[in-house]
Amino acid sequence: MTVLQMLMTSLAANGLFFILALALKTDVFTDITYSMTFVVLTAIVFFSSGNASLPQVLTAVLVVLWGLRLGAYLFSRILRMKVDHRFDDKRDSFIRFGSFWLLQAVTVWLVMLPIRGILADPLAAELPPAAWIAFPLALAALLFETVADAQKSRFKFSPEGKDSFMRTGLWKYSRHPNYFGEIVFWWALSIPGIFLFRGAELLAFIGPVAITVLILFVSGIPLLENSAEKKWGSDPDWLSYKRRTSLFFPLPPAKE
Repeated sequence: MTVLQMLMTSLAANGLFFILALALKTDVFTDITYSMTFVVLTAIVFFSSGNASLPQVLTAVLVVLWGLRLGAYLFSRILRMKVDHRFDDKRDSFIRFGSFWLLQAVTVWLVMLPIRGILADPLAAELPPAAWIAFPLALAALLFETVADAQKSRFKFSPEGKDSFMRTGLWKYSRHPNYFGEIVFWWALSIPGIFLFRGAELLAFIGPVAITVLILFVSGIPLLENSAEKKWGSDPDWLSYKRRTSLFFPLPPAKE
C-alpha cells in the first residue's frame, strides 16, 4: 500500500461514516471510525507488504491492540452518553461536521506514516538492539493510557462523578494522563524509523509530531481544559487541583 493509497483509504472510510453520521444526526460512528481506521490500515499494510519479521509483527499487533482497545472504550462510552457535546455546534452543518471528519481522516493518515514505513521496510528484520526499546515502551504507554481511561470512566459514571472532577489514581499526577500515554505510544513505535528511514522517508516523523500538536494545542487538552474551567473555574477544589497537578507529564503533586 502506497502513501497515497493509505490516504485515499482513510478518506473513503471516514467519508462513508461521515455521510451516515450526518444523515442520522448521530455521534455513534465518529470515534469508532477513527480508531478502527488505524486497525484496517495496519492490517492492509502488514499483509500487503509481504514482510513479517518480529519487529513488524510487534508493531502491527501493538497498533491493532491500541485501536481495538480505544474503539471499544469510546464506543461503549458514547452508547452510555448518547451524545458527544463536542459536536453540538457542528452536527447539523455539512461544512463544520465534514471538516471535523476530514481532519480525522488526515490525522489517521499522518499518524500511520511511520507505521507504514516500518511495516513496509524489509530491513526492519535487522534492527539494532537499541531500536527494540520501542516495543516495551509502547506497551507500557498503552497500559498507562488504558488504566487512565478506565479510572476516569469508572469515576465519571459513579454518583460522585456527576458533580465533580477526576483527581485520584493516575489523575493525581497529571490532569491528562491518558493523553500522555497516547503520545508516548506513537513516539515509541516510531523509534525503529530512526534506524530505517532515509531522505524523504524521514518526513514520516510528521506522524508523531502531528498527534502531539493536536493533543497539546488543538483538539485534545485545550478543549478539555476550557470545559473544566466553565464547569469548575470558581471551585476552590478545582483551583487547588490545577495548581498542584501537572497539566501533562505525570509528576508528584506540588505543595500548596
